[in-house]
This record gives sequence, structure tokens and C-alpha cells, in this order.
Amino acid sequence: MRIEADAPPRESAVPIKALFFGTLIAYAITCIAFVVCAVMLRFTGFSEDSVPLFVTITSVVAVLVAGFDAAKGANGGGWFWGMIAGGIYAVLWILFGILFTKSFSPDARMATIIALSVAGGGLGGMIGINFRKSGK
Repeated sequence: MRIEADAPPRESAVPIKALFFGTLIAYAITCIAFVVCAVMLRFTGFSEDSVPLFVTITSVVAVLVAGFDAAKGANGGGWFWGMIAGGIYAVLWILFGILFTKSFSPDARMATIIALSVAGGGLGGMIGINFRKSGK
């Protein structure tokens, strides 16, 4: 069997790099948004009652971006890889909750975040697969 030097490298069926960077960018968005929320809580009339909605909106936007990025790095199945990226985001969210809060307990809000993360990632993946670079 002869391997040609000019042959392009074989692409992985699993876009691991895209999943990693998509999730990393999603958490960067989340961190920036939470700092903005903290500043708004401190220096404006932003109510603490609005924080759960702010967190939900931030999470959905973040997983849309994660799904978009994951699908851009995939050869196909953008919705699937977007959902995987959203699932990774949700699992990390739960792990952070377990590690950094004293009274972490599963509840309906967590189930909502998981469902929105997976669905939002899938939607981002459907959009992202159509923005792939040519040649993939």
C-alpha cells in the first residue's frame, strides 16, 4: 500500500476540536454575560428576580454558538453535533454546580437548562453546518 505525500489528511468523523472550541467559546460568552449581570446588579436597578431569566437567555445564546461552532467543524449531521455540544455544556454546568455550590440539588430548573442546552445546540448546529468552509 502506497501513501501519497500530497494526499490530504483524513478528517476525523468526530469534530473533537470543534466541540472543544465551541464549548470553550460558549463558556467565555457565559462568563462575560455573568460579569455584565453582576455589574448591572450592583450599579443599576436591575432586579435579582430577573437573574434566572438572564441566566436562561445567556445559556441558550451560548449553546447556539457552541452548536454552530461544532457543526462548522463537522462533515455532516450538524444538528447532532450541535446537540452533543449543548449536552457537553449542560454536563459541565451541572459539574460546576456540584463543585462550587454548597447546596446543589437537581430540580426542574436544571432539567429546563439541560433541555434548552441540547435543543439550542441542535438549532445552532443546523445553522452552523451551512456555514462550513468549502472543501470539507
